Formats: sequence, C-alpha cells, structure tokens
Amino acid sequence: MILNKQVAVYLNLVHNRTKQYISTIFQEHGFNITPEQFLVMDTLWNEGTMSQQQIAHAIMKDKNSVVKLIDGLEKKNLVTRVADKVDRRQNLIELTLYAKELDTQIKEVAIKAVDKIIKDIPQDELNTFIGVLNKMAANMNGETQMSAHTEE
Repeated sequence: MILNKQVAVYLNLVHNRTKQYISTIFQEHGFNITPEQFLVMDTLWNEGTMSQQQIAHAIMKDKNSVVKLIDGLEKKNLVTRVADKVDRRQNLIELTLYAKELDTQIKEVAIKAVDKIIKDIPQDELNTFIGVLNKMAANMNGETQMSAHTEE
C-alpha cells in the first residue's frame, strides 16, 4: 500500500477504534456518554460554564455538532442551557450537580482506557507521535494546534 494511503487508513482506523473502545469502557462502567460527549464535559469540568461557540472552539468541532452533543447531554441531565445575562441571544452551558459529582469517576475510567491503548509504547515514541500529529494538523490548518501534555 502506498505510504500516503496507509497514513490515512491507519489514522481513520485508530480514530474509529479508539471511539468504539472508549464508548464500550464507559458503558461497562455505567456511564451513558459517548467519547465526544465526554470531551464536552471534560472541557466544562476544566473551564467552567462556557458558550456553545467556546466549547466548539475548545474541542475543535463545528457549532452544529456541538449543539447535538449538548442536546444529548441535556437529555441525560448532565448539562443545562442558561441564557447569558450579557447577551440574551447566547446560551451558556453549565454542568448539572449530577455531572459535577461524576467528574473524578469518569475521568479515572477515561485515563485508564487511554493507558491501556498506549501501554507498552515508550514515552519518547508517544512524544514523537504527538509531534507528527501536530505537524499534520498544522498542514491542514495553520491555526490548529494540539498540545502535548507529558508526564515525566
């Protein structure tokens, strides 16, 4: 297979399998959320109440996708929409008390799932991998930068 094609095929494969794997792990632990919904919640846990546009920017998704994710989280009693006091046309998204109580539990499950995905891969290889992904993202959009958080 041509190298260019292999890169695209494996990026797609790993992306899809990662989402499926984490989804399964969440379900097994009794958390009825998708990996994408987790990204929204994790952003809100870390940053606090945000607008839909701010969330879209933070997780690098288009606004329409974020609206659907928020709709799903709202149905599960994990977030609420609150009118912005400064700009009534804009909704702010905040975590419910129930979602705040799940913070540590869900994060631990997510971290353990990713730990299993990357087990036996040396840290220097992971750092190189993140660097390559960052360059690929930059090639597609000069403003798209992902940060690599490494623990030493």
